[in-house]
Amino acid sequence: MPTTFTQVMLFTDTDGRARFREQAIALTEGKPQAMLSPLMASAGMQLRQSPVGFRSEFHCTGEPQWVFILSGQMEISLQDGSARVFGPGQHFYSADTLPAGQTFDPRVHGHWSRQVGAEPLVTLFVRA
Repeated sequence: MPTTFTQVMLFTDTDGRARFREQAIALTEGKPQAMLSPLMASAGMQLRQSPVGFRSEFHCTGEPQWVFILSGQMEISLQDGSARVFGPGQHFYSADTLPAGQTFDPRVHGHWSRQVGAEPLVTLFVRA
């Protein structure tokens, strides 16, 4: 059984642009049959349903949060043209916040998201 959980993270790099990276979260608690990470704090959760055809503008994440895809598919696209599609049961940690002291510039900062496919997108946001 794996002893780490792979966290997909959307973050703001030193150049102010959003990027993806993966990092391990150690599963150090629990029992061999059900390994757990240490308890992480949260500041609430929200459910969202996005209709077929939904697409946002470029934006930054206001507050870091986990995003879990419950049904449908969500595409996240970055300024550099890269994109990832997340489906049911997948997640990412959204932490591409606007760098301190900067004014949002949609040519540099953030990401956009959209619903993909024939099924509405249902997501769960858990604030960190």
